[in-house]
Amino acid sequence: MSRSLPIAVVAALLSGCLLPIASTQAQTNGVSFDATTKVFRLDAAGLTYAFGINDASELQPVYWGKSLGQQEHLPPPRRNEGNASFDLPSSTTPQEYAGWGAGLYVEPTLKATFPDGNRDLVLHYLEYATAHSPKGEELTVTLKDVASPLFVDLHYRIDAATGIIGRWATIRNRTAASVVLEEAGSATWNLPRGTDYSLRYLTGRWAGEWNLQKQHILPGETVLESKRGSTGHQNNPWFAIERGDHSDEETGDVWFGALAWSGNWRIAVEQDQLQQIRVTGGFNPFDFAYKLVPNQQLETPIFYAGYTSHGIGEASRILHRFELASILPQAPTPKPRPIIYNSWEATGFSVNEAGQEALAEKAAQIGIERFVMDDGWFGQRKDDHAGLGDWYVNKQKFPNGLKPMIDKIHALGMDFGLWVEPEMVNPDSALYRKHPDWTLNFTGRPRTEGRNQLLLNLARKDVRDYVYNFLDDILTSNQIAFLKWDYNRNWSEPGWPAVGPDSTEQKKVYVEYIRNLYSILADLRKNHPNVEIESCSGGGGRVDLGILGLTDEVWPSDNTDPLDRLTIQDGFTYAYTPGVMMAWVTDSPNWVNNRTTSLTYRFLSSMQGSLGVGANLDRWKPEDFATAKDLIASYKLIRETVQHGDLYRLISPRDGSEQSATESISPDKHQAVLFTLLHSSHEGYPFPRVYLRGLDPTAHYRVIPIAGSLTKDSLPVATGSYWMDHGVDVDLRGDLQAAAFRFEVVKD
Repeated sequence: MSRSLPIAVVAALLSGCLLPIASTQAQTNGVSFDATTKVFRLDAAGLTYAFGINDASELQPVYWGKSLGQQEHLPPPRRNEGNASFDLPSSTTPQEYAGWGAGLYVEPTLKATFPDGNRDLVLHYLEYATAHSPKGEELTVTLKDVASPLFVDLHYRIDAATGIIGRWATIRNRTAASVVLEEAGSATWNLPRGTDYSLRYLTGRWAGEWNLQKQHILPGETVLESKRGSTGHQNNPWFAIERGDHSDEETGDVWFGALAWSGNWRIAVEQDQLQQIRVTGGFNPFDFAYKLVPNQQLETPIFYAGYTSHGIGEASRILHRFELASILPQAPTPKPRPIIYNSWEATGFSVNEAGQEALAEKAAQIGIERFVMDDGWFGQRKDDHAGLGDWYVNKQKFPNGLKPMIDKIHALGMDFGLWVEPEMVNPDSALYRKHPDWTLNFTGRPRTEGRNQLLLNLARKDVRDYVYNFLDDILTSNQIAFLKWDYNRNWSEPGWPAVGPDSTEQKKVYVEYIRNLYSILADLRKNHPNVEIESCSGGGGRVDLGILGLTDEVWPSDNTDPLDRLTIQDGFTYAYTPGVMMAWVTDSPNWVNNRTTSLTYRFLSSMQGSLGVGANLDRWKPEDFATAKDLIASYKLIRETVQHGDLYRLISPRDGSEQSATESISPDKHQAVLFTLLHSSHEGYPFPRVYLRGLDPTAHYRVIPIAGSLTKDSLPVATGSYWMDHGVDVDLRGDLQAAAFRFEVVKD
């Protein structure tokens, strides 16, 4: 359904005289509009989001929080007049999408320069339309600059199951000349005025990702961003804002969001002079310019956000459900992730047919379902100095190609996966010697290498086609079920000389590169529907809702130390579902900290995500194979619950904690899984009592050990209410000890 305004009404709008438009029929869920108050509402899953058209024809937020009844008529929006000549209404009045103009002093969502040098941009309401979508009810509200035909379509989509709203913008140039966009956000989210808010966000570095930060929101601006060309280890495009101070993860009002973009991004959290909170996100304006020629448009990434009154724990679970049902390629019912073996730690670059087959035989013995051959199989790849870009099978290592090895792996009952790094090139490669112009570069300037490699400029169509074609050929020529897509450095010299010296044209590289990356992944999935893909970037360097829409799993960190992984995995799950979180069991002592841990400890750390094994099986003893076989068999019984169930973080491993405990529970509440891990005991104190969450209080659950035991006085069967209120006593003492348990409903 559409509600467009005639020319006379548009003229009235531009003069500041707003006329009413027709109302949609009131709905319990979905999108509605009250023509009397000029308020739009989006309702779903216990949430109401509302904004309206104020007396200055601006879109102004009205409410975002716990669901309001349809009989509750929200008041019409009114501009804040401010309290001084230094605080103009254009800045003190919250807006859904503010252009930089008319004395706006807060963070704009859109900034533009017109051909005549004008940089003033004032957006007023024009019209709206509603539509049904397989992904939810959609609302499009169109804004227009007051003096020129520059239009902005604001898109809203609400998910009925979670109440998560996706917002993005389409900026359309209908002028007779080019307009340069200097800042293009996806949305601004506005929270109720207050001073008791705290911000959570995720930071890190290579091998130390997913550190959860928390800080009080004070006047001014906190900027989360990446200027590295990709999502980045240092910040992740996720935020959560909590009102009040709650030590319990299951209580309190929380507003949260995540940006679906894998390139340069920015999220600004701002408290203004009237204590109003704004969160603005989208393309990073750093080194950004996008020239829109006449009749061209730019679509921004989707900025998702949600709300809960049940704490940061429920905020995570809402995001997990949304990702599983609406983001992942296999949504709404993604398959469980197979248990993989990856050969990297065993062989490094020294891969060959005999060595890989020998490892595959050992992997099959313990129940591995997917064998992945890592780096070193192609071109003249003997180390990381050469070969990237030359994607042909190395005949010295595989004289008859990959088929004999793949056939052997299939005969062992496993499917086959292959490592690739398609976006990179080594200067020591046939591709670079033939096409040095295919890399990101500035003319006449040095080219900075990272890991002895440069980035191909995927924004170029010829480069895009080359990358797609060699991947398509590899998949067509071989029975490959999985690609481990790696990306091992960030950008430098982000120039695009082929488009000419105009810097505004060259700066489009930030957008066009990611668009072509997405298009390659989308076309591979379309033409090879049974192939699954992992996004890996030296660990968590490219994890976001954009890449997750096209890949099935991600690699959270190169750090596989099982103790470090507890905090890494803990932080990861605030924003992303354990169903995509690959977690490997590797060798001990681990290379990161030289820490020695038992195989059981390593498995129980990794079994909290999507399980993989990366240890050198050639060094294992018979008892190691026996332990691994038993624990992999146990994981297969709980895999669906761990990957697709509800996660409760019961005891945090952060901030020097000696303990960690997580619980996963199946959607039907018939199974729960408890993981408990101890760093070290002190002064004879027992492991803290663990109180389960989310069980059916009236159902009876039998506890079944996976590894370790409960204390001797523990009950074997009890109600969900008992396990939640009385708790569980785990028998854990010593250093680096772990135990895990299944709780199964006892059927009548």
